[in-house]
Amino acid sequence: MLDLTGKKALVTGIANNRSIAWGIAQQLHQAGATLGITYLPDDKGRTEKKVQELVEPLNPSIFVPCNVQDDAQIDSCFQMVKEQWGEFDILVHCLAFAGKDELTGDFSGTSREGFARALDISAYSLTRLAAAAKPMLRSGGSIITLTYLGSVRVVPNYNVMGVAKAALESSVRYLASEFGPQAVRVNAISAGPIRTLASSAVGGILDMIHHVEEVAPLRRTVTQLEVGNAAAFLCSDLASGITGQVLYVDAGYEMMGM
Repeated sequence: MLDLTGKKALVTGIANNRSIAWGIAQQLHQAGATLGITYLPDDKGRTEKKVQELVEPLNPSIFVPCNVQDDAQIDSCFQMVKEQWGEFDILVHCLAFAGKDELTGDFSGTSREGFARALDISAYSLTRLAAAAKPMLRSGGSIITLTYLGSVRVVPNYNVMGVAKAALESSVRYLASEFGPQAVRVNAISAGPIRTLASSAVGGILDMIHHVEEVAPLRRTVTQLEVGNAAAFLCSDLASGITGQVLYVDAGYEMMGM
């Protein structure tokens, strides 16, 4: 039986109730994990209030701002984790961003600034958070991130995010090798297209979802909770022999040729 009782999990990337991170947080909570939640702060505090109200039923013991483009804020976040928990077991990385201009049209039109920003937020942030978490992650711990098929296949309009996700998946393998000796596993979940705040910026996202519903073996796309179930499994002792892998949770779409 999947049981995360006694484990502490820090979850990043919840923006609203459509976030994949929200589905993961729900399933980790249901399995018995104690949660810590980070949020992206804004000047007016609207995001903080919205996310805090959403996660209240999960009773997180940590609720802290963390803008991954700000090293000082990352350090402050993990200092709070150290003070509150000392050690913890699970880091969930659900962070990605590219400007809307980079998610339509020709890939060759990607700006230097847009390329650097997408790689920073969507790929480097995993490495930076893993480094901050490393001294506190207990033996048997797990790091999970989210990727997408556009990392290995050309997906219209996904553009620079495909490159960022490819870098993210490579990072998973290098981190898995580094963290393995301390018995911490690092894996990625490649979810099918889901309507989220982030995916709405991708040109033609609804067409992508409808295509998956027509072609995938299960004739549908997946839900946040299904991704959450896979994440809970990868974070549990049931997946103790799995690291450095990309698990596809996409109703089987990835395997289809046409």
